[in-house]
Amino acid sequence: MTTPHGRAGRREWTGLAVLLLPTLVLTMDMGVLFFAVPFISTDLRPSGTQQLWILDIYSFLLAGLLVPMGALGDRIGRRRLLMLGAGGFTVASLLAAHADGAGQLIAARALLGVAGATLMPSTLALIRNMFHDPRQRQAALGAWSGAMMGGATLGPVVGGLLLDHFWWGSAFLVAVPVMLLVLAAAPTLLPEYRTARPGRFDLVGAALAITAVLPAVYGIKNLSVDGPHPLPLAALALGLLSAAGLTVRLRTAAHPLVDPALFRIRSFTGAITVNTVAMFALMGFTLFTSQYLQLVRGMSPLSAALWALLPSVGVGAAVGAVGALAGRVRPAPLMTCGFLVGAAGFGLMALVRPDSPLWLVLTAAGVIAAGTVGTSTLTAEMVVSAAPPEQAGSASATSETATELGSSLGIALLGAAGAAVYKARLDGGLPAGVTGDAARAAQDTLGGAVTVAARAGGPAGGELLAAARSAFTDGMHLAAVAGLVVLVGAAIAAARLMRHLPAGPVAGTGSPGTAPAVTAPAPEPAATAAAA
Repeated sequence: MTTPHGRAGRREWTGLAVLLLPTLVLTMDMGVLFFAVPFISTDLRPSGTQQLWILDIYSFLLAGLLVPMGALGDRIGRRRLLMLGAGGFTVASLLAAHADGAGQLIAARALLGVAGATLMPSTLALIRNMFHDPRQRQAALGAWSGAMMGGATLGPVVGGLLLDHFWWGSAFLVAVPVMLLVLAAAPTLLPEYRTARPGRFDLVGAALAITAVLPAVYGIKNLSVDGPHPLPLAALALGLLSAAGLTVRLRTAAHPLVDPALFRIRSFTGAITVNTVAMFALMGFTLFTSQYLQLVRGMSPLSAALWALLPSVGVGAAVGAVGALAGRVRPAPLMTCGFLVGAAGFGLMALVRPDSPLWLVLTAAGVIAAGTVGTSTLTAEMVVSAAPPEQAGSASATSETATELGSSLGIALLGAAGAAVYKARLDGGLPAGVTGDAARAAQDTLGGAVTVAARAGGPAGGELLAAARSAFTDGMHLAAVAGLVVLVGAAIAAARLMRHLPAGPVAGTGSPGTAPAVTAPAPEPAATAAAA
Protein backbone atom coordinates (compact mmCIF):
# COMPACT_ATOMS: atom_id res chain seq x y z
CA MET A 1 0.00 0.00 0.00
CA THR A 2 0.99 3.62 -0.47
CA THR A 3 0.97 6.47 1.98
CA PRO A 4 -1.29 9.42 1.11
CA HIS A 5 1.63 11.17 -0.60
CA GLY A 6 3.62 8.08 -1.66
CA ARG A 7 4.07 6.52 -5.06
CA ALA A 8 1.99 3.56 -6.16
CA GLY A 9 3.65 0.17 -6.31
CA ARG A 10 3.12 -3.13 -8.09
CA ARG A 11 -0.11 -3.94 -6.25
CA GLU A 12 -1.72 -0.63 -7.23
CA TRP A 13 -0.80 -1.03 -10.91
CA THR A 14 -2.07 -4.61 -10.95
CA GLY A 15 -5.23 -3.40 -9.20
CA LEU A 16 -5.62 -0.79 -11.93
CA ALA A 17 -5.79 -3.61 -14.49
CA VAL A 18 -8.70 -5.09 -12.49
CA LEU A 19 -10.46 -1.71 -12.47
CA LEU A 20 -10.09 -1.42 -16.24
CA LEU A 21 -12.01 -4.65 -16.83
CA PRO A 22 -15.50 -3.39 -15.82
CA THR A 23 -14.73 -0.07 -17.51
CA LEU A 24 -14.01 -1.92 -20.75
CA VAL A 25 -17.17 -4.04 -20.50
CA LEU A 26 -19.47 -1.15 -19.69
CA THR A 27 -18.32 0.84 -22.71
CA MET A 28 -18.45 -2.23 -24.96
CA ASP A 29 -22.04 -2.92 -23.94
CA MET A 30 -23.71 -0.21 -26.00
CA GLY A 31 -21.60 -0.82 -29.11
CA VAL A 32 -22.40 -4.52 -29.02
CA LEU A 33 -26.10 -3.78 -28.60
CA PHE A 34 -26.25 -1.34 -31.52
CA PHE A 35 -25.32 -4.13 -33.93
CA ALA A 36 -27.75 -6.55 -32.29
CA VAL A 37 -30.74 -4.22 -32.80
CA PRO A 38 -31.75 -5.59 -36.26
CA PHE A 39 -31.71 -9.17 -34.92
CA ILE A 40 -33.67 -8.20 -31.81
CA SER A 41 -36.21 -6.40 -34.03
CA THR A 42 -36.67 -9.54 -36.13
CA ASP A 43 -36.87 -11.99 -33.22
CA LEU A 44 -38.74 -10.07 -30.50
CA ARG A 45 -40.62 -7.64 -32.79
CA PRO A 46 -40.53 -4.64 -30.45
CA SER A 47 -42.46 -1.49 -31.27
CA GLY A 48 -40.53 1.67 -32.09
CA THR A 49 -40.92 2.90 -28.52
CA GLN A 50 -39.91 -0.49 -27.08
CA GLN A 51 -36.81 -0.52 -29.29
CA LEU A 52 -35.76 2.86 -27.93
CA TRP A 53 -36.35 1.62 -24.37
CA ILE A 54 -34.22 -1.47 -25.04
CA LEU A 55 -31.43 0.83 -26.15
CA ASP A 56 -31.62 3.52 -23.51
CA ILE A 57 -33.25 2.20 -20.30
CA TYR A 58 -29.78 0.99 -19.29
CA SER A 59 -28.26 4.44 -19.66
CA PHE A 60 -31.25 6.21 -18.09
CA LEU A 61 -31.07 4.13 -14.91
CA LEU A 62 -27.30 4.42 -14.92
CA ALA A 63 -27.60 8.20 -15.06
CA GLY A 64 -30.28 8.29 -12.36
CA LEU A 65 -28.45 6.04 -9.92
CA LEU A 66 -24.79 7.03 -10.34
CA VAL A 67 -24.83 9.86 -7.81
CA PRO A 68 -26.67 7.85 -5.11
CA MET A 69 -24.36 4.88 -5.74
CA GLY A 70 -21.26 7.09 -5.65
CA ALA A 71 -22.33 8.49 -2.29
CA LEU A 72 -23.15 4.97 -1.08
CA GLY A 73 -19.67 3.78 -2.07
CA ASP A 74 -18.11 6.60 -0.05
CA ARG A 75 -19.98 5.18 2.95
CA ILE A 76 -19.96 1.37 2.65
CA GLY A 77 -16.65 1.00 0.78
CA ARG A 78 -15.80 1.46 -2.87
CA ARG A 79 -14.40 -2.05 -3.34
CA ARG A 80 -17.49 -3.58 -1.75
CA LEU A 81 -19.77 -1.61 -4.04
CA LEU A 82 -17.67 -2.63 -7.06
CA MET A 83 -18.05 -6.30 -6.20
CA LEU A 84 -21.78 -6.00 -5.62
CA GLY A 85 -22.09 -4.40 -9.03
CA ALA A 86 -19.99 -7.09 -10.73
CA GLY A 87 -22.21 -9.82 -9.29
CA GLY A 88 -25.39 -8.00 -10.26
CA PHE A 89 -24.12 -7.33 -13.77
CA THR A 90 -23.39 -11.04 -14.24
CA VAL A 91 -26.91 -12.08 -13.28
CA ALA A 92 -28.56 -9.34 -15.36
CA SER A 93 -26.46 -10.25 -18.42
CA LEU A 94 -27.67 -13.85 -18.22
CA LEU A 95 -31.28 -12.68 -17.96
CA ALA A 96 -30.89 -10.35 -20.96
CA ALA A 97 -29.29 -13.06 -23.10
CA HIS A 98 -32.24 -15.41 -22.58
CA ALA A 99 -35.13 -12.90 -22.73
CA ASP A 100 -37.99 -14.14 -24.92
CA GLY A 101 -39.94 -10.89 -25.21
CA ALA A 102 -39.33 -7.16 -25.56
CA GLY A 103 -40.66 -6.51 -22.05
CA GLN A 104 -38.30 -9.05 -20.48
CA LEU A 105 -35.34 -7.59 -22.36
CA ILE A 106 -36.22 -4.08 -21.20
CA ALA A 107 -36.43 -5.33 -17.61
CA ALA A 108 -33.05 -7.09 -17.89
CA ARG A 109 -31.49 -3.98 -19.39
CA ALA A 110 -32.88 -2.00 -16.46
CA LEU A 111 -31.15 -4.39 -14.03
CA LEU A 112 -27.94 -3.96 -16.02
CA GLY A 113 -28.29 -0.21 -15.52
CA VAL A 114 -28.68 -0.61 -11.77
CA ALA A 115 -25.60 -2.84 -11.59
CA GLY A 116 -23.60 -0.58 -13.88
CA ALA A 117 -24.34 2.37 -11.62
CA THR A 118 -22.43 0.66 -8.82
CA LEU A 119 -19.40 -0.01 -11.04
CA MET A 120 -18.77 3.29 -12.78
CA PRO A 121 -18.11 5.59 -9.80
CA SER A 122 -16.17 2.90 -7.95
CA THR A 123 -13.53 2.54 -10.69
CA LEU A 124 -12.71 6.24 -10.97
CA ALA A 125 -12.91 6.85 -7.21
CA LEU A 126 -10.53 3.98 -6.45
CA ILE A 127 -8.03 5.37 -8.95
CA ARG A 128 -8.21 8.69 -7.07
CA ASN A 129 -7.51 6.89 -3.80
CA MET A 130 -4.83 4.50 -5.07
CA PHE A 131 -2.70 6.98 -7.02
CA HIS A 132 -1.63 10.08 -5.06
CA ASP A 133 1.39 11.02 -7.13
CA PRO A 134 0.22 13.49 -9.85
CA ARG A 135 2.17 11.88 -12.69
CA GLN A 136 1.15 8.36 -11.74
CA ARG A 137 -2.48 9.39 -11.37
CA GLN A 138 -2.40 11.05 -14.78
CA ALA A 139 -1.01 7.83 -16.29
CA ALA A 140 -3.67 5.75 -14.51
CA LEU A 141 -6.44 8.06 -15.72
CA GLY A 142 -4.98 7.86 -19.22
CA ALA A 143 -5.24 4.06 -19.04
CA TRP A 144 -8.82 4.39 -17.75
CA SER A 145 -9.73 6.70 -20.65
CA GLY A 146 -7.99 4.31 -23.04
CA ALA A 147 -10.10 1.43 -21.71
CA MET A 148 -13.24 3.45 -22.32
CA MET A 149 -12.19 4.25 -25.88
CA GLY A 150 -11.04 0.67 -26.43
CA GLY A 151 -14.39 -0.67 -25.27
CA ALA A 152 -16.27 1.65 -27.58
CA THR A 153 -14.02 0.53 -30.46
CA LEU A 154 -14.08 -3.19 -29.68
CA GLY A 155 -17.80 -3.35 -28.90
CA PRO A 156 -19.01 -3.33 -32.52
CA VAL A 157 -16.30 -5.78 -33.62
CA VAL A 158 -17.06 -8.24 -30.83
CA GLY A 159 -20.76 -7.84 -31.52
CA GLY A 160 -20.24 -8.42 -35.24
CA LEU A 161 -18.18 -11.57 -34.65
CA LEU A 162 -20.74 -12.99 -32.24
CA LEU A 163 -23.77 -12.10 -34.35
CA ASP A 164 -22.24 -13.67 -37.44
CA HIS A 165 -22.07 -17.03 -35.61
CA PHE A 166 -24.53 -17.00 -32.70
CA TRP A 167 -27.91 -15.63 -31.68
CA TRP A 168 -28.33 -12.03 -30.52
CA GLY A 169 -28.32 -13.02 -26.84
CA SER A 170 -24.63 -13.90 -27.11
CA ALA A 171 -23.89 -10.16 -27.21
CA PHE A 172 -24.84 -9.95 -23.53
CA LEU A 173 -22.78 -12.95 -22.45
CA VAL A 174 -19.46 -11.18 -23.14
CA ALA A 175 -19.66 -9.51 -19.72
CA VAL A 176 -20.09 -12.72 -17.71
CA PRO A 177 -16.49 -14.09 -17.65
CA VAL A 178 -15.04 -10.59 -17.23
CA MET A 179 -17.21 -9.81 -14.21
CA LEU A 180 -16.43 -13.20 -12.67
CA LEU A 181 -12.72 -12.38 -13.01
CA VAL A 182 -13.30 -9.04 -11.25
CA LEU A 183 -15.08 -10.84 -8.40
CA ALA A 184 -12.17 -13.25 -8.03
CA ALA A 185 -9.37 -10.67 -8.18
CA ALA A 186 -10.82 -7.64 -6.38
CA PRO A 187 -10.48 -8.89 -2.75
CA THR A 188 -6.76 -9.52 -3.23
CA LEU A 189 -5.67 -6.68 -5.50
CA LEU A 190 -7.95 -3.76 -4.62
CA PRO A 191 -7.82 -1.91 -1.29
CA GLU A 192 -10.99 -0.90 0.49
CA TYR A 193 -11.64 2.83 0.90
CA ARG A 194 -14.49 4.61 2.59
CA THR A 195 -14.97 8.03 4.14
CA ALA A 196 -14.11 8.00 7.83
CA ARG A 197 -17.08 10.15 8.97
CA PRO A 198 -19.61 10.02 6.14
CA GLY A 199 -22.84 10.84 7.96
CA ARG A 200 -26.21 9.27 7.19
CA PHE A 201 -27.06 8.30 3.62
CA ASP A 202 -29.58 10.76 2.17
CA LEU A 203 -32.46 8.53 1.04
CA VAL A 204 -34.64 11.52 0.15
CA GLY A 205 -31.89 12.96 -2.04
CA ALA A 206 -31.37 9.57 -3.71
CA ALA A 207 -35.08 9.31 -4.52
CA LEU A 208 -35.08 12.84 -5.94
CA ALA A 209 -32.01 12.06 -8.06
CA ILE A 210 -33.75 9.08 -9.63
CA THR A 211 -37.07 10.83 -10.22
CA ALA A 212 -35.30 13.85 -11.68
CA VAL A 213 -33.87 11.72 -14.53
CA LEU A 214 -36.26 8.92 -15.49
CA PRO A 215 -39.61 10.76 -15.81
CA ALA A 216 -38.03 13.73 -17.58
CA VAL A 217 -36.33 11.60 -20.22
CA TYR A 218 -39.46 9.46 -20.66
CA GLY A 219 -41.50 12.59 -21.27
CA ILE A 220 -39.01 14.12 -23.72
CA LYS A 221 -38.69 10.89 -25.70
CA ASN A 222 -42.42 10.30 -26.06
CA LEU A 223 -43.20 13.93 -26.80
CA SER A 224 -40.60 13.89 -29.56
CA VAL A 225 -42.09 10.80 -31.23
CA ASP A 226 -45.83 11.04 -30.58
CA GLY A 227 -46.43 14.73 -29.92
CA PRO A 228 -48.22 16.27 -26.90
CA HIS A 229 -50.03 13.76 -24.68
CA PRO A 230 -51.03 14.04 -20.99
CA LEU A 231 -48.83 11.22 -19.66
CA PRO A 232 -45.47 12.34 -21.13
CA LEU A 233 -46.24 15.97 -20.24
CA ALA A 234 -46.94 14.93 -16.64
CA ALA A 235 -43.74 12.84 -16.57
CA LEU A 236 -41.69 15.77 -17.83
CA ALA A 237 -43.22 18.05 -15.20
CA LEU A 238 -42.46 15.49 -12.47
CA GLY A 239 -38.84 15.26 -13.60
CA LEU A 240 -38.38 19.02 -13.58
CA LEU A 241 -39.99 19.36 -10.16
CA SER A 242 -37.78 16.58 -8.79
CA ALA A 243 -34.68 18.29 -10.22
CA ALA A 244 -35.69 21.51 -8.44
CA GLY A 245 -36.29 19.56 -5.24
CA LEU A 246 -32.90 17.86 -5.54
CA THR A 247 -31.20 21.25 -5.90
CA VAL A 248 -32.84 22.43 -2.68
CA ARG A 249 -32.02 19.17 -0.94
CA LEU A 250 -28.32 19.40 -1.81
CA ARG A 251 -28.20 22.87 -0.26
CA THR A 252 -30.11 22.05 2.93
CA ALA A 253 -29.37 18.41 3.85
CA ALA A 254 -26.92 17.81 6.68
CA HIS A 255 -25.14 15.14 4.62
CA PRO A 256 -26.03 15.70 0.94
CA LEU A 257 -25.26 13.17 -1.78
CA VAL A 258 -22.89 15.67 -3.39
CA ASP A 259 -21.28 18.65 -1.69
CA PRO A 260 -22.74 21.76 -3.41
CA ALA A 261 -19.33 23.43 -3.04
CA LEU A 262 -18.06 21.20 -5.86
CA PHE A 263 -20.29 23.03 -8.32
CA ARG A 264 -18.66 26.33 -7.40
CA ILE A 265 -15.35 25.01 -8.79
CA ARG A 266 -15.44 26.25 -12.37
CA SER A 267 -13.12 23.56 -13.70
CA PHE A 268 -15.42 20.89 -12.23
CA THR A 269 -18.66 22.31 -13.63
CA GLY A 270 -17.02 23.18 -16.94
CA ALA A 271 -15.66 19.65 -17.36
CA ILE A 272 -19.05 18.13 -16.59
CA THR A 273 -20.81 20.41 -19.08
CA VAL A 274 -18.30 19.62 -21.82
CA ASN A 275 -18.60 15.87 -21.21
CA THR A 276 -22.40 15.98 -21.36
CA VAL A 277 -22.49 17.72 -24.71
CA ALA A 278 -19.72 15.60 -26.24
CA MET A 279 -21.44 12.34 -25.31
CA PHE A 280 -24.83 13.69 -26.46
CA ALA A 281 -23.40 14.20 -29.94
CA LEU A 282 -21.26 11.07 -30.14
CA MET A 283 -23.63 8.42 -28.76
CA GLY A 284 -26.72 10.04 -30.22
CA PHE A 285 -25.38 9.53 -33.72
CA THR A 286 -23.68 6.14 -33.29
CA LEU A 287 -27.12 4.54 -33.44
CA PHE A 288 -27.70 6.00 -36.92
CA THR A 289 -24.36 5.03 -38.39
CA SER A 290 -24.55 1.40 -37.20
CA GLN A 291 -28.07 0.98 -38.64
CA TYR A 292 -27.10 2.77 -41.84
CA LEU A 293 -24.26 0.34 -42.52
CA GLN A 294 -26.38 -2.74 -41.82
CA LEU A 295 -29.88 -1.85 -42.95
CA VAL A 296 -29.31 0.79 -45.64
CA ARG A 297 -26.05 -0.54 -47.09
CA GLY A 298 -27.02 -4.17 -46.43
CA MET A 299 -23.81 -5.19 -44.66
CA SER A 300 -23.50 -8.12 -42.28
CA PRO A 301 -22.84 -7.23 -38.64
CA LEU A 302 -19.19 -8.26 -38.90
CA SER A 303 -18.60 -6.33 -42.13
CA ALA A 304 -20.28 -3.27 -40.67
CA ALA A 305 -18.21 -3.54 -37.48
CA LEU A 306 -14.94 -3.86 -39.37
CA TRP A 307 -15.74 -0.88 -41.60
CA ALA A 308 -16.73 1.04 -38.45
CA LEU A 309 -13.19 0.52 -37.13
CA LEU A 310 -11.76 2.91 -39.71
CA PRO A 311 -13.02 6.08 -37.98
CA SER A 312 -11.21 4.96 -34.80
CA VAL A 313 -7.91 5.77 -36.55
CA GLY A 314 -8.89 9.43 -36.59
CA VAL A 315 -10.08 9.18 -33.00
CA GLY A 316 -6.72 7.78 -31.86
CA ALA A 317 -4.88 10.54 -33.71
CA ALA A 318 -7.12 13.20 -32.14
CA VAL A 319 -6.66 11.83 -28.62
CA GLY A 320 -2.88 11.69 -29.10
CA ALA A 321 -2.78 15.24 -30.44
CA VAL A 322 -4.89 16.56 -27.57
CA GLY A 323 -2.70 14.77 -25.02
CA ALA A 324 0.44 16.26 -26.56
CA LEU A 325 -1.01 19.77 -26.63
CA ALA A 326 -2.72 19.71 -23.23
CA GLY A 327 0.39 20.74 -21.32
CA ARG A 328 1.10 23.72 -23.59
CA VAL A 329 -2.30 24.97 -24.79
CA ARG A 330 -5.14 26.16 -22.58
CA PRO A 331 -8.25 23.91 -22.40
CA ALA A 332 -10.60 26.55 -23.87
CA PRO A 333 -9.15 26.66 -27.40
CA LEU A 334 -8.60 22.90 -27.45
CA MET A 335 -12.21 22.16 -26.51
CA THR A 336 -13.58 24.83 -28.84
CA CYS A 337 -11.64 23.38 -31.78
CA GLY A 338 -12.77 19.86 -30.88
CA PHE A 339 -16.43 20.84 -30.90
CA LEU A 340 -16.06 22.68 -34.21
CA VAL A 341 -14.41 19.62 -35.75
CA GLY A 342 -17.33 17.49 -34.55
CA ALA A 343 -19.79 20.02 -36.01
CA ALA A 344 -18.02 19.74 -39.38
CA GLY A 345 -18.54 15.97 -39.21
CA PHE A 346 -22.26 16.48 -38.68
CA GLY A 347 -22.28 18.78 -41.70
CA LEU A 348 -20.77 15.98 -43.80
CA MET A 349 -23.30 13.48 -42.43
CA ALA A 350 -26.16 15.72 -43.56
CA LEU A 351 -24.97 15.11 -47.14
CA VAL A 352 -25.25 11.31 -46.95
CA ARG A 353 -27.86 9.57 -49.14
CA PRO A 354 -28.78 5.87 -49.38
CA ASP A 355 -26.49 5.50 -52.40
CA SER A 356 -23.66 7.76 -51.18
CA PRO A 357 -20.10 6.41 -51.43
CA LEU A 358 -19.00 4.58 -48.33
CA TRP A 359 -16.02 6.88 -47.79
CA LEU A 360 -18.37 9.83 -47.17
CA VAL A 361 -20.21 8.03 -44.36
CA LEU A 362 -17.02 6.78 -42.71
CA THR A 363 -15.27 10.13 -43.01
CA ALA A 364 -18.23 11.94 -41.46
CA ALA A 365 -18.42 9.43 -38.59
CA GLY A 366 -14.67 9.68 -38.02
CA VAL A 367 -14.70 13.47 -37.91
CA ILE A 368 -17.62 13.49 -35.44
CA ALA A 369 -15.89 10.97 -33.18
CA ALA A 370 -12.47 12.65 -33.38
CA GLY A 371 -13.87 16.02 -32.36
CA THR A 372 -16.06 14.81 -29.50
CA VAL A 373 -13.77 12.12 -28.04
CA GLY A 374 -10.72 14.37 -28.30
CA THR A 375 -12.60 17.01 -26.34
CA SER A 376 -13.91 14.69 -23.64
CA THR A 377 -10.46 13.22 -22.90
CA LEU A 378 -9.50 16.54 -21.31
CA THR A 379 -12.15 16.32 -18.62
CA ALA A 380 -11.24 13.23 -16.51
CA GLU A 381 -8.17 14.78 -14.86
CA MET A 382 -10.04 18.07 -14.37
CA VAL A 383 -12.83 16.34 -12.43
CA VAL A 384 -10.57 14.11 -10.32
CA SER A 385 -8.13 16.90 -9.42
CA ALA A 386 -10.88 19.37 -8.55
CA ALA A 387 -12.56 17.13 -5.94
CA PRO A 388 -11.21 16.39 -2.43
CA PRO A 389 -10.26 12.71 -1.94
CA GLU A 390 -13.06 12.10 0.58
CA GLN A 391 -15.58 13.07 -2.11
CA ALA A 392 -13.98 11.04 -4.89
CA GLY A 393 -16.94 8.68 -5.17
CA SER A 394 -19.68 11.30 -5.38
CA ALA A 395 -17.61 13.60 -7.61
CA SER A 396 -16.75 10.77 -10.00
CA ALA A 397 -20.40 9.71 -10.00
CA THR A 398 -21.51 13.24 -10.82
CA SER A 399 -19.13 13.30 -13.78
CA GLU A 400 -20.26 9.88 -14.96
CA THR A 401 -23.89 10.93 -14.52
CA ALA A 402 -23.27 13.81 -16.89
CA THR A 403 -21.63 11.43 -19.37
CA GLU A 404 -24.44 8.88 -19.22
CA LEU A 405 -27.17 11.50 -19.24
CA GLY A 406 -25.59 13.09 -22.30
CA SER A 407 -25.39 9.67 -24.00
CA SER A 408 -28.97 8.83 -23.02
CA LEU A 409 -30.40 12.14 -24.13
CA GLY A 410 -28.45 11.93 -27.38
CA ILE A 411 -29.93 8.52 -28.16
CA ALA A 412 -33.39 9.59 -27.00
CA LEU A 413 -33.63 13.01 -28.62
CA LEU A 414 -31.66 12.47 -31.82
CA GLY A 415 -33.13 8.97 -32.13
CA ALA A 416 -36.64 10.29 -31.50
CA ALA A 417 -36.16 13.05 -34.08
CA GLY A 418 -35.02 10.52 -36.66
CA ALA A 419 -37.87 8.15 -35.77
CA ALA A 420 -40.43 10.93 -36.10
CA VAL A 421 -39.20 11.83 -39.59
CA TYR A 422 -39.06 8.15 -40.58
CA LYS A 423 -42.64 7.55 -39.46
CA ALA A 424 -43.90 10.72 -41.14
CA ARG A 425 -42.21 9.88 -44.46
CA LEU A 426 -43.72 6.38 -44.54
CA ASP A 427 -47.18 7.49 -43.42
CA GLY A 428 -49.25 7.03 -46.57
CA GLY A 429 -46.17 6.12 -48.61
CA LEU A 430 -46.28 2.32 -48.25
CA PRO A 431 -46.88 0.05 -51.25
CA ALA A 432 -50.48 -1.02 -51.77
CA GLY A 433 -49.85 -4.61 -50.71
CA VAL A 434 -48.40 -3.72 -47.31
CA THR A 435 -51.25 -3.36 -44.80
CA GLY A 436 -52.27 -4.25 -41.24
CA ASP A 437 -49.59 -5.55 -38.88
CA ALA A 438 -46.99 -5.54 -41.65
CA ALA A 439 -47.59 -1.85 -42.31
CA ARG A 440 -47.33 -1.01 -38.62
CA ALA A 441 -44.09 -2.99 -38.29
CA ALA A 442 -42.61 -1.24 -41.33
CA GLN A 443 -43.56 2.19 -39.98
CA ASP A 444 -42.18 1.51 -36.51
CA THR A 445 -38.53 0.80 -37.36
CA LEU A 446 -36.24 0.37 -40.35
CA GLY A 447 -35.43 -3.15 -39.10
CA GLY A 448 -39.14 -3.95 -39.22
CA ALA A 449 -39.39 -2.58 -42.75
CA VAL A 450 -36.45 -4.72 -43.92
CA THR A 451 -38.11 -7.83 -42.46
CA VAL A 452 -41.49 -7.01 -44.05
CA ALA A 453 -39.85 -6.28 -47.42
CA ALA A 454 -38.02 -9.63 -47.35
CA ARG A 455 -41.29 -11.46 -46.67
CA ALA A 456 -43.24 -9.54 -49.32
CA GLY A 457 -40.64 -9.96 -52.05
CA GLY A 458 -41.20 -8.86 -55.63
CA PRO A 459 -41.83 -5.26 -56.67
CA ALA A 460 -43.77 -4.46 -53.47
CA GLY A 461 -40.86 -5.56 -51.29
CA GLY A 462 -38.36 -3.60 -53.36
CA GLU A 463 -40.54 -0.49 -53.29
CA LEU A 464 -41.01 -0.73 -49.52
CA LEU A 465 -37.27 -1.22 -48.95
CA ALA A 466 -36.37 1.81 -51.07
CA ALA A 467 -38.98 4.00 -49.35
CA ALA A 468 -37.89 2.88 -45.85
CA ARG A 469 -34.20 3.48 -46.54
CA SER A 470 -34.92 6.92 -47.96
CA ALA A 471 -37.12 7.79 -44.95
CA PHE A 472 -34.41 6.62 -42.53
CA THR A 473 -31.78 8.75 -44.27
CA ASP A 474 -34.10 11.78 -44.11
CA GLY A 475 -34.39 11.24 -40.36
CA MET A 476 -30.62 10.96 -40.11
CA HIS A 477 -30.30 14.32 -41.88
CA LEU A 478 -32.49 16.05 -39.28
CA ALA A 479 -30.45 14.48 -36.46
CA ALA A 480 -27.22 15.62 -38.15
CA VAL A 481 -28.43 19.22 -38.43
CA ALA A 482 -29.47 19.12 -34.76
CA GLY A 483 -26.05 17.76 -33.79
CA LEU A 484 -24.30 20.47 -35.78
CA VAL A 485 -26.26 23.21 -34.01
CA VAL A 486 -25.59 21.68 -30.58
CA LEU A 487 -21.83 21.41 -31.14
CA VAL A 488 -21.49 24.95 -32.48
CA GLY A 489 -23.29 26.16 -29.36
CA ALA A 490 -21.02 23.95 -27.24
CA ALA A 491 -17.91 25.46 -28.87
CA ILE A 492 -19.10 28.92 -27.88
CA ALA A 493 -19.90 27.77 -24.34
CA ALA A 494 -16.52 26.02 -23.92
CA ALA A 495 -14.68 29.16 -24.99
CA ARG A 496 -16.51 31.09 -22.25
CA LEU A 497 -16.58 28.49 -19.44
CA MET A 498 -12.95 27.42 -19.75
CA ARG A 499 -11.22 30.67 -20.65
CA HIS A 500 -9.91 31.13 -17.09
CA LEU A 501 -8.04 27.80 -17.01
CA PRO A 502 -4.29 27.78 -17.70
CA ALA A 503 -2.43 25.13 -19.64
CA GLY A 504 -1.16 22.16 -17.63
CA PRO A 505 -2.61 20.38 -14.56
CA VAL A 506 -5.82 21.75 -13.12
CA ALA A 507 -5.56 23.04 -9.59
CA GLY A 508 -8.59 22.48 -7.43
CA THR A 509 -9.59 21.65 -3.91
CA GLY A 510 -8.43 18.12 -4.40
CA SER A 511 -5.28 18.85 -6.30
CA PRO A 512 -2.03 17.19 -5.29
CA GLY A 513 -0.74 18.51 -2.03
CA THR A 514 -4.10 18.41 -0.29
CA ALA A 515 -3.89 15.71 2.31
CA PRO A 516 -6.91 13.40 2.41
CA ALA A 517 -7.41 14.09 6.09
CA VAL A 518 -10.82 12.51 6.38
CA THR A 519 -10.31 9.65 3.96
CA ALA A 520 -8.35 6.54 4.80
CA PRO A 521 -8.24 2.92 3.78
CA ALA A 522 -10.97 1.09 5.64
CA PRO A 523 -9.61 -1.48 8.07
CA GLU A 524 -9.74 -5.06 6.95
CA PRO A 525 -12.14 -7.31 8.94
CA ALA A 526 -9.25 -9.15 10.63
CA ALA A 527 -7.71 -5.90 11.82
CA THR A 528 -11.07 -4.75 13.15
CA ALA A 529 -11.52 -7.97 15.08
CA ALA A 530 -8.03 -7.71 16.55
CA ALA A 531 -8.69 -4.15 17.68
CA ALA A 532 -11.88 -5.24 19.38
